[in-house]
Amino acid sequence: MHILQEEIGLPTYSVTPVEDDKGGAHAVFSIGPLPPGYGMTLGNSLRRVLLSSLPGAAVTSIRMKGVQHEYTTVKGVVESVMDICLNLKTLKLRKFGKEPETISLKGKGSKTLKAKDIDASSDIEILDPEQVICKLEKGGELDMEIMVEKGVGYVPAAERNKKQNEPTLIYIDSVFSPVVRVRYEIEPTRVGQQTNLEKLKIDVETNGSLTAEEAVQFASQLLKGYFEYFSSEEKIVESEFVADFSRVGAQEEEGDASPARESYTPIEILNFSPRTLNALINAGVGSIEQLTKCTGSQLSNFRGFGAKALDEVADTLKERNLSLADDNMEE
Repeated sequence: MHILQEEIGLPTYSVTPVEDDKGGAHAVFSIGPLPPGYGMTLGNSLRRVLLSSLPGAAVTSIRMKGVQHEYTTVKGVVESVMDICLNLKTLKLRKFGKEPETISLKGKGSKTLKAKDIDASSDIEILDPEQVICKLEKGGELDMEIMVEKGVGYVPAAERNKKQNEPTLIYIDSVFSPVVRVRYEIEPTRVGQQTNLEKLKIDVETNGSLTAEEAVQFASQLLKGYFEYFSSEEKIVESEFVADFSRVGAQEEEGDASPARESYTPIEILNFSPRTLNALINAGVGSIEQLTKCTGSQLSNFRGFGAKALDEVADTLKERNLSLADDNMEE
């Protein structure tokens, strides 16, 4: 940490939920005081990762009875096929499994079809049941299959169409990111005679599949996983430019030997479902090496980690010829 923190103290971190949000999907995070320039460094890095690298679920394609392409209309349906695709593009979903899944939407007669009318398995949760998909007029009929997949970032329909061109299958621009909006601002702050310090505030809003706090934790762990490749305790040279943490809250007792640096493989590469991944990260398990040292009973004690998540972890590790630690060895 910057040597200036010795003089101004360790930064204070706080999370403030937005009052009109009841599900934790919108919150403001603040940290300070920070050395000059660190507000931009931290804020921009977190914002880029939050918007581009968090896993989520989205509609990737649809197939409608009697429809060959999106530039057409369906008799008895008020919206065009293009408008229906745009509505499905913003459908808020949470998917627990890794495999793609087909769900369906059917309707007949004068009615408004909403997200709650979609026939989906227990593996998919509709987060906004009242979202309107389309409206049917008297005598109108709609029979549609919807493909839902998990992914990261943004995948345009044109890219899928080049690789997987299938007749009657209409591809949709897929926005997998669960983060709807990220905005950060840097406020000037002071400590004593230091008047050029900064305070960083990050406003994060998600679609509800992850809470804002989970999203920030995920992003910070992802950055940490990559930064581990650049860090090497053996190469650090102590000097006046390296902060002595014993003066701002010692993290190790005197006389403790520094542990040997272990290899660190980010757990994100295992492509766990967001719920399983968040439960592991929140429990401090951020690498594959840490995960394989855990027993099944230890994982079961993690908050939000159930039997389904345990099976997912075991199956994923088995695919890589890895396994959890033996419960009989735990003492």
